[in-house]
Order: sequence, then C-alpha cells, then structure tokens
Amino acid sequence: MTLKNDRFLRALARQPVDRTPVWMMRQAGRYLPEYREVRGQAGSFMDLCRDRDRACEVTLQPLERYDLDAAILFSDILTIPDAMGLGLYFETGEGPKFSHPVRTREAVEKLTAPDAERDLDYVMNAVRTIRHELNGRVPLIGFSGSPWTLATYMVEGGSSKDFRHIKSMLYGEPETLHLLLSTLADAVTDYLNAQIRAGAQVVQIFDTWGGALSTPAYQAFSLDYMTRIVNGLIREHDGRRVPVILFTKNGGQWLEQIADSGADALGLDWSTELSGARARVGDRVALQGNLDPNVLFAKPAAIRAEVKRILDSFGPGEGHIFNLGHGISQFTPPEHVTAFIDGLHEMSPAYHG
Repeated sequence: MTLKNDRFLRALARQPVDRTPVWMMRQAGRYLPEYREVRGQAGSFMDLCRDRDRACEVTLQPLERYDLDAAILFSDILTIPDAMGLGLYFETGEGPKFSHPVRTREAVEKLTAPDAERDLDYVMNAVRTIRHELNGRVPLIGFSGSPWTLATYMVEGGSSKDFRHIKSMLYGEPETLHLLLSTLADAVTDYLNAQIRAGAQVVQIFDTWGGALSTPAYQAFSLDYMTRIVNGLIREHDGRRVPVILFTKNGGQWLEQIADSGADALGLDWSTELSGARARVGDRVALQGNLDPNVLFAKPAAIRAEVKRILDSFGPGEGHIFNLGHGISQFTPPEHVTAFIDGLHEMSPAYHG
C-alpha cells in the first residue's frame, strides 16, 4: 500500500521535508465531542479499547478535523499488566487502579509475560483495522508504556504522587524490581513487535514516570530496560525502516544517554528547550516536541506566537517533529487546536529547504 504522506517518517530519518510534520499525543482525547459520543456508546474505556471498530473510529476522528501527519493507535499503556490478570479498573476522577498490586517477591515470581498475539489480540485487530481504513493516508504509530512506568502502576496499585511502594522496592529489594522490569521488558518487546507485524509503522515508548528517578536509578531501572527493548524490536518491515521514539517525561537532563539507546527520535516535554536539546544531541536523533497543551487556552494570536517561538528554537534544518504534549484537557477548544495546526503549516515551510 502506497503511503501518501510520509512527511513524519522522513523527519524521523532526518531527511528533507516541505514543512514540519505534526501529530498530537492523546489525539483522540476528551476534547473532541465526537470522541465523547463514541466513548459513551462503548460503555467503558477498556470496552472502547477492546472494540476494534470503535477504536479505529476514535483513532481517525482527529484526522477528519485536522491536517495531521500521523495517526496514533487508540489504546492504553496498561494493556500489558491488565493481560497479566492484575484486575485493571478505572475509578471516576482517580484514574486507573489494580485490584491486585504487585509488592512482594512471591507476587513478582508468579507473573508471566502475556503472549501479545493471543492475550492482546484486540490491540492487533485494532491496528490492522486502522491500517486498512487509513489506506495509506498517513503512518500509524503504535506504542507501549516503558517497563518502569508500567511497574509503577503495578506496584503502587494505581497512580501515585510519591511512588512510595515502588521506591521502597527499588532501594530495599532491587533484585525483586529488576525481576519485574525484566519480565515487563520481554512483554513490551513482544507487544511492540506484534503491533509492527500487524501494521504499526512507527512505535513509541512512553516513559511517563522516568523523571521521578535519580540519575543512577533512571539509568539502571528505566533506560537500561528501554535500550534492551529497542535492541529487540523489528526495525525493517514491509520494505521500510520502523522508527522508534523514546519519551521520558521530565527527562531532559538525560538526553545524551537516551540518544545512546539506539532510538531514532527523542520525545521532549515543554520543560526542555529545543535549541539546547539540539545542541546536545546534534544529528544523532530526531527531536519531537514540544508545545505546552495549556497554550491552547490562549487566544489564537498567542498560540501562533508560541508555535513560532518553538520553530525558532529548533531552527532551520531537518529532524523536527512538532508535537502537542501530554495532558490536553477535555476543556480545550477544538478550534484552538485548528489555530495551532494552521499556524504551524503556514510558518514551518520557511525552516526547510
């Protein structure tokens, strides 16, 4: 199937593009009324994830509104621990929780990595359905949570502000945590490779909570396992290279180390300035970032000014993917997203060629 728009893939390979490509984390988010309608029909969030037709529908909804350069699979980072039988459920206003937290050596030893093709077949069915419906329109991004991020939810039993339980394991029983992370690294590798075989053309690892670690702990308990995953991924499929993006939230202090992982691109949050990041990593990797989604509550003129500031910060040349970061609010006006994308499309060609 011919890919009609490969701008995103070319930027990841640091090749010339006519304008800076753009996609948004949480593209099919709560800010779209059409998403909320389908979410209501599905019954629950995980029911929506498990329904390949509805998952496909909400994946494609943003592309019907906006001229984006990639689609991202609609799913959740906690599909792997859910498949491990930990009793994932969602508490209104509190986010994901597990009925069976993993806090002892015995509990960790009982865990086995799920078979992605069998135990997470609903994800692969969604990937295949989305690829078919995209019909080459834009590339499809698959994803997973990082082992460290998945482990935080599994050990804490849900979201956490202080990571008390998992850090107690990290410092008090590091061998137990390494065993858990090793199991998760195998699971994530299998999961992402299954997504690639099903049709994902790019994969991203979301290390949402890596920034909660000290530098030595980040290297040992997060980055080492992501590097292991990168080294185990399918990197060529259907005659194309399959790029890998690593994103550690609040991880700007470790860019050089992350660039050594073998990934093709680093995702940045808005706390890391692009100019400094580019100076530090050079042309070793592409950079993806980094608009604060709260900018979208400002007036269109202010949104455009921030878009230009970010383009200026990266400067001319290739290897930049413009991204709207984590946390887009359900109250974000969709027309302000339009102002962001239209401004980028108008201004970014001047930075290329």
